[in-house]
Amino acid sequence: MSRNAVAIVSSVLFVALAALLVLLPVPYVAWRPGQTIDVLAANDGKPIIEVSGTPTFGTTGKLLMTTVSTTRVDASMSLPEAVFVHLSKDSDALPREVIYPPGKSSDQVRSEAVAMMDTSRSNATVAALRAAGVAVTEMPRIDSVVLSGASAGKLQPGDLVVSVDGNAVATPDEVGAQVIKHSVGDEVNFTVLRDEKETSVKVVAGASSTDSRRPVVGITLGTGYRFSPKVSFGVDPSVTGPSAGLVFALGIYDRITDGELFEDRTVAGTGTIDPTGRVGGIGGIREKVAGAERDGASMFLVPASSCSNLEGYETSVQLIRVSTLNDAIAALQMINEGNVSEVPTCG
Repeated sequence: MSRNAVAIVSSVLFVALAALLVLLPVPYVAWRPGQTIDVLAANDGKPIIEVSGTPTFGTTGKLLMTTVSTTRVDASMSLPEAVFVHLSKDSDALPREVIYPPGKSSDQVRSEAVAMMDTSRSNATVAALRAAGVAVTEMPRIDSVVLSGASAGKLQPGDLVVSVDGNAVATPDEVGAQVIKHSVGDEVNFTVLRDEKETSVKVVAGASSTDSRRPVVGITLGTGYRFSPKVSFGVDPSVTGPSAGLVFALGIYDRITDGELFEDRTVAGTGTIDPTGRVGGIGGIREKVAGAERDGASMFLVPASSCSNLEGYETSVQLIRVSTLNDAIAALQMINEGNVSEVPTCG
């Protein structure tokens, strides 16, 4: 083969290889800074966080909910793109199965993310009301109803159980203790709170699949909460996941307490929250800080467990470390009082 032929073949192979590198997808997705949403603002003339049933107060400043932009489930990345994203300061490339678990459809992934957002809002509401001193009562809540069970079409997920057979119940265990007093075939009388109204429901106990003598009513129970104020959220339904809990809780707290937490500042944050106000870590913390800095935030509330992921990260935003909702409230109050040196930070 002549030198010219070898050169031509080599060039063709090089072009083909380069094309493969560009065109063949790799099993990674990109995380980049996403949009921020000021939860103290209004959307179509209505507050993004709207509270009724308790006194509310005006507020100034901005409180930014931060997000991460992720490669769509139906899109792919090339190797050069993955390398570029990974090497960038404010983005990262993650194994695809971390974000989109194998065996789950895109609808399943989204449904789970929507459910996590719903839980986040509920937890944030309870935590904020408690922090503000508003009465919150824990009650047994029906989490699920077996479709083929005794309660199908009678009890509903979300029902709060007030009493069983006229006996007041305060915990899921107390509900179970009342049911187990019956025999299979007995009628069990529930009083539940549904849509803020007490409703009586009669269920005929069935038999357990593992013990034919043991009565069951085909429900699973968890802990729910009863309180007077109503809180609604006007956030775009496409924004999902659990990481806005802390920001939602702060927004609610600021609405229902006198005095301002933010005083014309732009504050951002992230973190899951549970009903006690405990803040949990999240992924994509660098991308979220970058998005907050881009949109004018001067402070960022960081879950304490996520601070280690910001080691060596350069930003002009003050990174405030928080473990609970009360930590975040106290830090903002100290800043308002000029005690900046006392505010715990990452690093």
